[in-house]
Amino acid sequence: MPTTRFCLIRHGETDWNRERRLQGHLDIPLNSRGLQQAEQLAHALAQQQLEFSALHVSELTRARQTASAISRRLGLPLQTHAALKERHYGAFQGHTFEEARQHIPHVYRLHQERDVHFDLQGGESLHGFQQRIMQYMQQLAEHYAGKQILVVSHGGVLEMVHRTASGKGLSGARDFPIPNAALNWIRYRDGEWEIEKWADQSHLDSSLDEL
Repeated sequence: MPTTRFCLIRHGETDWNRERRLQGHLDIPLNSRGLQQAEQLAHALAQQQLEFSALHVSELTRARQTASAISRRLGLPLQTHAALKERHYGAFQGHTFEEARQHIPHVYRLHQERDVHFDLQGGESLHGFQQRIMQYMQQLAEHYAGKQILVVSHGGVLEMVHRTASGKGLSGARDFPIPNAALNWIRYRDGEWEIEKWADQSHLDSSLDEL
């Protein structure tokens, strides 16, 4: 089967990223730095003169704002999808980890234990989240077989893809970066995912890592 190549991008910075506050499905816009990062990102992609067949984007505002800069530069229409949204963090949404530790200690404890089937009290479990993301990524890979596409989404989404491609389980702590507005290259062929290059920030002045 032909290889599908993806450029995966986490959205630009938001005020809640700076506060280390969990966003999940809450619709938080980019801040001024995030908007600048989106333009730097779009400029870098245009400079590379790469050919992309499509631009698929999470329907949340922070991802759409990031992708809009790319769309204008590359002339690609935004195709938005609920399936590319961030993990639903349930009772954690809107809190920092310290606030969660103080106010919902039972939820915080189970989260820290990394129970992959715990839904964060009304949110998504890690297991369910990974299934949602990878099923959709495979659909994209098969639909665009032999082509190259852009996906603009969220830190948690990129984490699930990286863990799948690298063979890491869900129970261990993350040991790789997921910066705002960085370029992450992966490919899919015949049922196998492979990481080509991860967390390229050469086009950015600075960027925050995922929580």
